[in-house]
Amino acid sequence: MTIQSQLLKGVLEGSILAIVKQEPTYGYELALKLHKHGLDVSEGSIYPILLRLQKEKLITSERRPSPSGPSRKYYMLTDLGEESLATFKVSWQQLEHSVDSILKGGDA
Repeated sequence: MTIQSQLLKGVLEGSILAIVKQEPTYGYELALKLHKHGLDVSEGSIYPILLRLQKEKLITSERRPSPSGPSRKYYMLTDLGEESLATFKVSWQQLEHSVDSILKGGDA
């Protein structure tokens, strides 16, 4: 496993919550949005995370008709998901600040 994939594994859940917060999103569309932001994640990696987030009641889903083909399962953020995303953002900012300080050679 590369360093980049290890780092991605740690932040993927928060990234997914942030994207789903913007608008209801289906799995393949989620993969495209992550890719657009420079995160290459396969659908095979995304669906287990979506299932876990749903079991933890951070997201909910509903089937909607598709303009082409079968219906799609769209994911939406729950109130608990909003709280989890807010916690992730704070943790990420603290971690980002600490790592940036270390990488720039700053004193603690």
